[in-house]
Amino acid sequence: MNLNSHLSHRLSFTEKRDWLRLTRTQTVGPVAFRDLLLRYGSAGKALEALPSLIRKKDIKPPSLEQVEAELEASESLGIRLIAACEPDYPAYLRAINPPPPIISVWGKVDLLSQNCVAIIGSRNASANGQRFAANMAAELGEAGFVIVSGLARGIDTCAHHAALQTGTIGVLGGGVDHIYPRQNEELHLKMRQEGALISESPLGYRASARDFPRRNRIISGLSRGVVVIEAAERSGTLITARYAAEQGREVMAAPGSPLDPRTKGCNRLIRQGAALIENAQDVIECLESLSGPDLQTHLLETENPFQPPVFDWEGASSAIEKAKSELLSLLSPTPTLRDDIIRATDIPTPIINAALLELELNAEISVESDGKIAAVY
Repeated sequence: MNLNSHLSHRLSFTEKRDWLRLTRTQTVGPVAFRDLLLRYGSAGKALEALPSLIRKKDIKPPSLEQVEAELEASESLGIRLIAACEPDYPAYLRAINPPPPIISVWGKVDLLSQNCVAIIGSRNASANGQRFAANMAAELGEAGFVIVSGLARGIDTCAHHAALQTGTIGVLGGGVDHIYPRQNEELHLKMRQEGALISESPLGYRASARDFPRRNRIISGLSRGVVVIEAAERSGTLITARYAAEQGREVMAAPGSPLDPRTKGCNRLIRQGAALIENAQDVIECLESLSGPDLQTHLLETENPFQPPVFDWEGASSAIEKAKSELLSLLSPTPTLRDDIIRATDIPTPIINAALLELELNAEISVESDGKIAAVY
């Protein structure tokens, strides 16, 4: 049985174009996209409503010509644009809340639906760390796992190279056609021919620092578990490990010398409860022992995340305006969990969500990849 069968349907050209226009709108992230579909029922109707929601005239969706050009360019290169409601969208990624609305996939789409394990770590990896990552990726590949990583220097590159024959997925912060770092140009070519490249960014987009947390969220979201090999205490790799824990995925780490700063992050993860792994068999046994809810059962019991609830949005307009002022007084530049914001008020949750949506659309707040919210001054 297809894990996505009861939720999914393939979008028409017009629907796909509307989804793409909406998700490519400057202030529409995954949370805003989900809330717009919940409020208006379709991307097309949400686009019609945007002018009444966005006061800033410089924030507007891309034109029909722009998104049609992206669709045509993607098709000419053999890149698939897959929406979160479609059957080819990977089940594990769609289980995160909320999933990226549209992903671009260059290469073998079927790899996304197989058993995936992420291997991530330091860009400035030691020779031992690089060898360990390559051996781990090769052995897990032979055991039937697809290796996911971020196509960065160091551990990521070693893991991808070692798993090319058995299956590997590279997740990018920029567009799938943007090669970064440049020294991985040959690997990028091999990945799109023998593996798969995936991104939620548009074609030609060059990643900036703010895009890597989004990339990291997809790395963990695709995977049953995440293996960390060499990570400094302030490493961005630890962001991926945190996302994995929040998404209910297994976090595993290779221990290292207390004298090597590149392993301090891994050692800390182990102290905090990550599984200590020394070889591929440790990883396999760790994943086989998972006792969490079965994903297939979870997906089959979950309602369509884009099915709008019955709610009188027009009648609530004055309540939404009042809630926006109250919420702005509660927020600060320090990111705050959405649940903490809800608990700090007596405002009904649908009104809070609608108010936060409109604040985000007008760039008065920022919503991070993990859903935390900060005021923008």
